[in-house]
Amino acid sequence: MKDTTRRLIFRLGIPVAILGVSILVGVWLASMREEPARRTPAPRTRIVDVRVVTLDTVRAEIAAYGRLTSAQPVELYSEVAGTLVEGNIPFKPAQAFARGDLLLKVDDRQARLDLNSAKSELLNALASVLPEIKVDFPDQFAVWQDYFDRVNFNDRLPDLPETANQKIKMFLSRFNVYRLYFTARNLEIQLDKHRFYAPFDGSIVNANLREGSSVRSGTLVGQIINLEDLEIEVPVAVADIPWLSRDQRVSFTSTELPGEWTGRVKRVGNNIDSRTQTVPVYLTVDQSDAGMLYDGIFLEAEIPGEIIAGAVRIPRLALYNDTYVYVVDEGKLDRRAVEIARRETDHVLVSSGLQTGDTLVVELLQGVATGMPAKPRIGRTITTTPAEQGS
Repeated sequence: MKDTTRRLIFRLGIPVAILGVSILVGVWLASMREEPARRTPAPRTRIVDVRVVTLDTVRAEIAAYGRLTSAQPVELYSEVAGTLVEGNIPFKPAQAFARGDLLLKVDDRQARLDLNSAKSELLNALASVLPEIKVDFPDQFAVWQDYFDRVNFNDRLPDLPETANQKIKMFLSRFNVYRLYFTARNLEIQLDKHRFYAPFDGSIVNANLREGSSVRSGTLVGQIINLEDLEIEVPVAVADIPWLSRDQRVSFTSTELPGEWTGRVKRVGNNIDSRTQTVPVYLTVDQSDAGMLYDGIFLEAEIPGEIIAGAVRIPRLALYNDTYVYVVDEGKLDRRAVEIARRETDHVLVSSGLQTGDTLVVELLQGVATGMPAKPRIGRTITTTPAEQGS
């Protein structure tokens, strides 16, 4: 029995021993093998859009939007009663007119008769006083005789001759010459109110009444606008007001009409809109360009600002955290702290931190760091255009 047990142990022990020896030999051989050196992957070169910087004199630009309107809309009210009569042009909406055109009139026959009656009474008074002046003041007779001859029923009443002689004044007063003269002049003013003459080149906006309508004193007849003086009210941020340059030309564009127009800064308001924190700025359009525009159209205005020397205008997306930009220096990305002089809609004006010749990255980068290899893809040079340069 013991022999059988020994043989069984011997048979099982030999394979186990061989396996154990094999494992030990494998471990020893593995420890003798040199591990290959680990290869660190080379940094990937980033291709970036860049522009070459050129410092120059830069003029700030202020963008604003507003509606073009007439600076002189006029409502026509009748100051007399009567029937409307057609003038030199049709009194209808959208009708253009020139300065001095008779737009409309109120029947003035009665007023004209009243005026001529007053002139007749004045002539009667002068005829009565002339003999007195001829006898007592023969040296003044020719002056008053000439005035009597110049009074005409179809012309405006001439001014009374000036006199310092108190006795002549007494004669004139006794025969009511002064009272009748001023009565006639007042009726001339009343007669003038029967006619609506155009005070400027413009257009009729509204025609509340037409020819043949009866009007009373205070009746609104219509509305006209001045096309010689068009202006735009634009809201400008308070921070932009100090940058305004009032001696530069303003350019206008429209999304509704092709072309570009010019004008200037007319006046700047002194009040701030509490809701928007903006100041109203009024711009005018050159009269030579105004004929191509319409009252009420929206325009975008590019207002030239003050000048910054030794600066450059860069895209907003090139600025990070409002404090730094990236440049490519010797094939690697380098972070540069910059100072911002002014922020615009799509650009910022950098006054320090960049030098002429720097290769500025002008695309938005993510997941990059200083020292990362970069290959520039060069576009145009960042500099000022002639319109941006100061004079």
